[in-house]
Amino acid sequence: MGFFKKHSGTTSARLVRIERLVWILIYGGLLAIVLGMFVAKGDVQNADVFYAAGGIAVLVGVVMIYLRSRMHEET
Repeated sequence: MGFFKKHSGTTSARLVRIERLVWILIYGGLLAIVLGMFVAKGDVQNADVFYAAGGIAVLVGVVMIYLRSRMHEET
């Protein structure tokens, strides 16, 4: 099935692991922010925790995208 084929083009296990972690952080952080929006209606203090944790996760993911772009595959 073509949908499940590896498309990143890298053969380095370390780089693949970093790429996966980047997207987990970004999407997980965005999910935490949205969850904070729902929690804010009932408990503002807990919503702030979700906002902060989600924002930090997204920020770390974006920084890791930049760092990954500077890494080169060992040949």
